[in-house]
Amino acid sequence: MTAIGGGSGIVNDPAFADDATVEVADVSVWFGPKVALSELSCSFGPGVTGLLGPNGAGKTTLMRAMTGLVGVNQGTVRIEGRDPRRDRQVHGRMALVPEDEAVPAGLTARQLVRYTADLFGVTDPEAPDKALHSVAMLDVADRRVDGFSKGMRQRTKVAAALVTDPQVLVLDEPLNGADPVQRLHLIDLFKQLGASGRTVIVSSHVLNEVERMAERVIVLMHGRLAAAGGRHAIRDAMDDRPRHVLVRSDDGRRLAAALIALQSVAGVTFDSSRDGLVIQTVQARELAIALPRLARDASIRLLEVRALDDSLESLFRELVR
Repeated sequence: MTAIGGGSGIVNDPAFADDATVEVADVSVWFGPKVALSELSCSFGPGVTGLLGPNGAGKTTLMRAMTGLVGVNQGTVRIEGRDPRRDRQVHGRMALVPEDEAVPAGLTARQLVRYTADLFGVTDPEAPDKALHSVAMLDVADRRVDGFSKGMRQRTKVAAALVTDPQVLVLDEPLNGADPVQRLHLIDLFKQLGASGRTVIVSSHVLNEVERMAERVIVLMHGRLAAAGGRHAIRDAMDDRPRHVLVRSDDGRRLAAALIALQSVAGVTFDSSRDGLVIQTVQARELAIALPRLARDASIRLLEVRALDDSLESLFRELVR
């Protein structure tokens, strides 16, 4: 399901997951004169969903509204059919990992996770160590959290969230400060949680990492829904925007001359940094069919064919533009 647009004008509600556990319907949130969310409707289901948008897009406000920390001025938020602002039972089923620091001073990692377990009535005495092990923090569990690096504090907060065994996990920039090895570990962990049937919502500015862990993407712009769906489907839905395809061959000059004659080609330029041709098209499917035939008929060998704007980063740039 895919949508390009904003507000409540999405056709056929494509911003909604088929098996939604988190539903946001026509939600607006404002703080004085500042509108943080405007008539936003979307939902999240089992698996990993990436929540994207530039600073000030409304991502953190949406996450706080979903977890009941912020009330909505208009519309409704439901977690498994319940209001997170009014129904305390919701909080036993979900957990939030905030981007900002929210760790009491002086606690060790083990103490923090145990404290969270006690607050939520977790009866398994091994649960805190299991949660710390899941984020590779068991070996430093008795060190004070306020002496940790940013990445280690983030992992400790993830462990504190996981100790409650949440079915809905909301993560605001959980990869901030993590080194490359830690990032890979957390990405694998979130994917495993999503594959187990949990609803995992991850906000991040590192787009290629969201691309690696999220099956579905929701993009916010100025507090409104800009796009929802799989990244490939979103890009395909933007059929009024040009696509750019890199083609490397053993005879770029003859290939360029032949490509110009195709109706699916809007332009061809030579990219010296990539040693190939960059084809501009708004008919990518037709180009994909015509290109191999054209090369075969002209006895030109294709060395590489690659879309240059089929990643979340390029999609995000296009949406922002």
